[in-house]
Amino acid sequence: MPLVSFVRHRDIHLLTTGRYTYTNDQRFRVINNPTSDDWTLQLKYPQHKDTGIYECQVSTTPHQAHYIYLTVVEPETDIIGGPEVFIENGSTINLTCVVRFSPEPPAYIFWNHNEAIISYDSQRGGVNVITEKGETTVSYLLIQKARPSDNGKYQCNPANSQAKSVMVNVLNGEHPAAMQRGGQSHHRCSEHFSSILFTCLLIILCFL
Repeated sequence: MPLVSFVRHRDIHLLTTGRYTYTNDQRFRVINNPTSDDWTLQLKYPQHKDTGIYECQVSTTPHQAHYIYLTVVEPETDIIGGPEVFIENGSTINLTCVVRFSPEPPAYIFWNHNEAIISYDSQRGGVNVITEKGETTVSYLLIQKARPSDNGKYQCNPANSQAKSVMVNVLNGEHPAAMQRGGQSHHRCSEHFSSILFTCLLIILCFL
């Protein structure tokens, strides 16, 4: 009966031959039903370092080999508009958490405010969460009539991915400092451009 072996190409390591395992990494094991010709290499708890080429060798004449490229992806969490969000007082806070590259949708997604789990039936009221599960899972946290007590750190916690946080600032008509600095910078840039343009016009007039 032909012998089946599995080899990892990253370090040319013989993982299994027949039903015997030749690695100290206990995440690997070979599966075979004695009544079947199917052989399976099982890898538990895959990590990024496991990405690469794996070879299945069959000791027939001539020799047979099959190659598989394994790609290990890790679920990724993101909050759109982060890491800091500015909201007008009295408006609706709408935070959108996106979970990508997940083999299956997360079983649940919790939202936290300043490290405490948000209660949707609290006295504050006006808090809703809408979650759409799929290849890319999206969770919306909606908080109506934003007030200063809603300031702080909000965190999206998917069951199968790392948490992601965003800072929310509820404003009373004022503009955030970052936006003011951006406006001043734009104003200085416009003045500088106008000065250059004026100088160029003078040079052209001198040559006419």
